[in-house]
Amino acid sequence: MPISSPWGRSPEPIADGLAVAVLVAIAVIAALTFRDYGLGWDDYTHSQYGALLLDLFGSGFTDRRALSFVNLYAYGGGFDMAAALLAKILPFDLFETRRLAGAMVGLIGLAVTWRLGRRVGGPVAGLLALVLLATCPLYYGHMYMNAKDAPFAAAMAVLMLGLVRAFEEYPRPAAATGALLGAGIGLAIGTRILGGFGAVYAIAALLLTVAIEARQTGWRQAATRAGTFILALLPALVLAYAVMALVWPWSVAEPLNPFRALIYFSTFFENPWRELFDGSLTLVPDMPRRYVPQLFALELPEITLALGLGGIVGALAATCDRSLSAQRRAVFFMLALAAAFPIALAVATRPAMYNGIRHFVFVAPPIAVVAGLAGARLIERIAGWKPSAAAGAAALLAVGCVSPVIEMVKLHPYEYTYFNTIAGGVRTARARYMLDYWGLSFRQASLALRAKLDESHEKPVGRARWKIAACGPHPPARVVLGPDFELSWDPRGADFALALAEYYCAEIDAPVVVEIKRDGVVYARVYDIRGRSIGNLLTVPGL
Repeated sequence: MPISSPWGRSPEPIADGLAVAVLVAIAVIAALTFRDYGLGWDDYTHSQYGALLLDLFGSGFTDRRALSFVNLYAYGGGFDMAAALLAKILPFDLFETRRLAGAMVGLIGLAVTWRLGRRVGGPVAGLLALVLLATCPLYYGHMYMNAKDAPFAAAMAVLMLGLVRAFEEYPRPAAATGALLGAGIGLAIGTRILGGFGAVYAIAALLLTVAIEARQTGWRQAATRAGTFILALLPALVLAYAVMALVWPWSVAEPLNPFRALIYFSTFFENPWRELFDGSLTLVPDMPRRYVPQLFALELPEITLALGLGGIVGALAATCDRSLSAQRRAVFFMLALAAAFPIALAVATRPAMYNGIRHFVFVAPPIAVVAGLAGARLIERIAGWKPSAAAGAAALLAVGCVSPVIEMVKLHPYEYTYFNTIAGGVRTARARYMLDYWGLSFRQASLALRAKLDESHEKPVGRARWKIAACGPHPPARVVLGPDFELSWDPRGADFALALAEYYCAEIDAPVVVEIKRDGVVYARVYDIRGRSIGNLLTVPGL
């Protein structure tokens, strides 16, 4: 999809150079900031899972505790295992290493998204896909600290690149393409069973290809070519199984385990609780069908939302364009499905929904790709109409990408809590939606409390350790505060109360000694409750 240049020379080397520069810049930023990100609710448990997986392999599969560890055995543990290995090598503590490992995996996802966009739409489309994903707080914020959904997003991007290459080379994909596809399948399914979405995209694209070719050459020849394609990919499936076994050992402990995981996650497996959505406290199995599309509309940057919707429509239009080859149409169909089908399926099936759209981070890369295609096509159209206007269109796109970056800088290191201007930003969203549902602000609040006590040289009265009542994830606070602090949910007799500013933590009538804010919004507080009678840290208003 070549784009005529208003700059007097081909934009392709410029776009590729800028893409490399963007990746280098993000790598530098990640290296400087990865320590800023706190631990979430699940971090400590995931770190234990990684250690148990290493014990499984290190013991020659005699230490099988990882295969029954809480419910994490039903997830792949490749990221947790890799982070545990890196922690043995790198000069950082375990949780700093996990943040760095998350940044590395996130960078891989960004690079693969660039190559995917470039392969389908050319260098400008690839650059735009990269920039749109890098400036998407949903992806960027989660990549540092989300041990499930961010690695899954990167794995799905690898899988999509493998599928695109396979259909471009249809019916005889090269061995390298098969290896890439096999690795992508194994990593995706081995991270989350939802990697099976890739099979949906592939089957849909194959059926479309066969239908198109059958109209052109007859069903027999079309079926023969499809059979050749499937046979050529069998080695990729063998590799996929091996990769899945490596990153998700439980999946091969018994042949039916992946299906058991699918059944397990197809129904809500915990006691239901209420979460704040659109100003109402709703049981998570009863969330409305609009939950996922509404949050995407409010949490994606406006430029990504607009171009993404246009890109999905454009990809579906290209699917119906008979002037394109069957393989090309299949590629566009897969991209449209990858960007829209998971959201549509959530609307249709209405599963239990909670924690915002963190489970849908894997949709962000294909949205960025189709958005990049739409942006590149827009510049091309404008350049064809008036070459001098193409530079203005590119500048406008750049401004649209700068806006969420400014907001992310304000929110750092809580970029994942971003809401766009349609939602009124985090200031308006605070009363209607959850922001810091991972509890990352506990790290900064704990550090600030410890610094204040060190500065004042205060010591606990009548006990060896400070007693902290905490409404939020205890392991992150315990890791940061260290052995001089005792944590409890019970505020009776506590010295301080550490509380998230989410709906389930009560505001306490006591002096505030620490307040963590971003863009005027409180994320966490520490109260001095010495000598006060506090009954409960928890409150669920409206119940």
